[in-house]
Amino acid sequence: MAEKKQPTFQGQDLVYYNALMKVRNELSEQMRICAAESLDCTNSEKRGVTTHMADSDSSRNEMGLQMLTENGNVISLIDDAIERLANGEYGICMDCGEPISKARLMARPYAIFCIKCKSRHEEMMKNR
Repeated sequence: MAEKKQPTFQGQDLVYYNALMKVRNELSEQMRICAAESLDCTNSEKRGVTTHMADSDSSRNEMGLQMLTENGNVISLIDDAIERLANGEYGICMDCGEPISKARLMARPYAIFCIKCKSRHEEMMKNR
């Protein structure tokens, strides 16, 4: 199997790539820590938890799994954003096709919608 060549970025694309990788690395570290804590059976004893063991372990595991899932979803969005960056399609709203503002991309580098379309999506979800 051929090794996938890592694209090289310059200028503003490099700034976006670095922002994407920073978020990706932070999320990966959070996932590593969460997974390690979830596997540590003695964790509740270390913290002196006094609630029923089954309740606290179950709740903690459920929250950990939810966080792992959410972080995994964002990492997938980041990987997709890096691919769009390499293909020259980065920073274009998936709904309206207009450019996403630089400020939005720096705040949320894996954004797929401009502010206007994101607000519209959130309003539609709220009204369901």
